[in-house]
Amino acid sequence: MGLTRRHLLGSAAAPALLAAIGPAARAQAPAPAPFDTVKIVTGFPPGGTSDTICRRVAARLQPGYGKSVLVENRTGAGGQIAITAVKGMPADGTALLQTPMSMLGIYPYIYKKLAYDPLLDLTPVSLGCTFDFGFAVGPAVPDAVKTMADFLAWCKANPAQANFGSPAAGSVPHFIGVLAGRTAGVDLKHVPYRGTQPAILDMIGGQVQAVSGPVGEFTQHVAAGKCRLIATSGTKRSKFAPGVATFTEQGLKDMAFSEWFGFYLPGKANVDVVFRANQALRAALAEKDVIDGLELMGLEARASSPSELAAMLDADQKRWSPLIKAIGFSADS
Repeated sequence: MGLTRRHLLGSAAAPALLAAIGPAARAQAPAPAPFDTVKIVTGFPPGGTSDTICRRVAARLQPGYGKSVLVENRTGAGGQIAITAVKGMPADGTALLQTPMSMLGIYPYIYKKLAYDPLLDLTPVSLGCTFDFGFAVGPAVPDAVKTMADFLAWCKANPAQANFGSPAAGSVPHFIGVLAGRTAGVDLKHVPYRGTQPAILDMIGGQVQAVSGPVGEFTQHVAAGKCRLIATSGTKRSKFAPGVATFTEQGLKDMAFSEWFGFYLPGKANVDVVFRANQALRAALAEKDVIDGLELMGLEARASSPSELAAMLDADQKRWSPLIKAIGFSADS
């Protein structure tokens, strides 16, 4: 039986399926032999955040889950190529997808056509990590600007310079900047980049006034005094920038946003395969070197049950669908 996200979200389905092969039964069964080769597929290039997470986890999935665990970078189309590839791979546990939420929770609302159905073509396994976003300003903005209110007031007075960069059009940081501007009636011009670091480098160089992106991407530049972080996006202050007030603390209502990376199997994986992969990922994400390594990038390692991951995606889709409609953004335009 395929264990899809719709099964996992059913009020009775998940408990019944898991109870059918409960912990006691599994404990009595001999541990399965490790797979010869396992691949973790990411839609992003080597050296980036997604790739680094995959490699840290892959090292800890050996040798118990797979004798050899490889990271496969299927880059292109903002992560879509990797998801499309994984949906056609064997659902036996030897192929895992690692993806940010956006490809599953936002893309269905900004693209008219996708080559995959997030609800049917993938099986949730476990959360991998969570992170908040930050909003920073560079040397093109006066030193007196220290808060979002300061920045938005300055933008109102200097509309020709009212812009911000983000890692991609249609990303959460893009929408955060748009929504922040709308709270003050300011039309912030969005400048899309291919990644947060290129945007930050342009901000430091004075080509763009501000940048919205994952909070961990700013820490080294803030420490070097090259830019100023003026807000973070979580429901509480980021552990990576505790001295910076959140958007909501600064009076920007409904501006609490975070994102996550999750691990998925192809859509027809059965419950035994999901359980085995989930247990292996939980163990890997609990390792101190994995936790510490992710923290260096401003990420908090966090595992979950398959049903918890499915519920998180469901909540994100329900939140982002009306927001994107209100913003009026389409990636096809």
